Amino acid sequence: MHLDLSTLAPAQVYATMTQTIVPRPVAWVLSENDDSSFNLAPFSYFNAISSAPPMVMLSIGVKPGGEIKDTRYNIEQRKQFIVHIAHREMAAKVTATSATLARGVSELDSLDLDLVPMPGSALPRLNDCRVAYACRLSEIKMIGQQAIVFAELEHLYLDDAVCGKDAKGRLKVLADKLDAIGRLGGSEYITAGDIVSIDRPA
Repeated sequence: MHLDLSTLAPAQVYATMTQTIVPRPVAWVLSENDDSSFNLAPFSYFNAISSAPPMVMLSIGVKPGGEIKDTRYNIEQRKQFIVHIAHREMAAKVTATSATLARGVSELDSLDLDLVPMPGSALPRLNDCRVAYACRLSEIKMIGQQAIVFAELEHLYLDDAVCGKDAKGRLKVLADKLDAIGRLGGSEYITAGDIVSIDRPA
């Protein structure tokens, strides 16, 4: 099958891309609302782009009616946010936070999620997530209606349970213990399966 993407409607292009560019990491983003409550939303157009400086990007679209999403608004206003990497037991709650709510309504009001302090950040993190990054906005670029957010990573939380050492005594994040979810198409996620290690050329 050959598809000329220029002949497809945007919704068809989205469905095709999200089912073939897989798995995609999921940024579960906590940001602060105007009333000091917290917004929580997942984004799978997300990845690392640099380690010096340490930076990530996430792409934020608009609400069904065309309004700016709360996450983008909050980041523009306050310049900081927390990215969590969720594991398989959190998948249902991650999905629940994708619902479209009125501006300023906190997803945390209806979910059993605890917040704890995040050292180095004015914002808290989710207690149950095994990885959390404190992020600071660098810049936003617009591509159509998509806001491409570039942010520098300032602090990292790692659950001790996912931390180990490699053969040289360096920190190693144990992928099987992290058990991060990846996004597929539609309502599907993928979880950690077989982990294959292949040595790179010298």
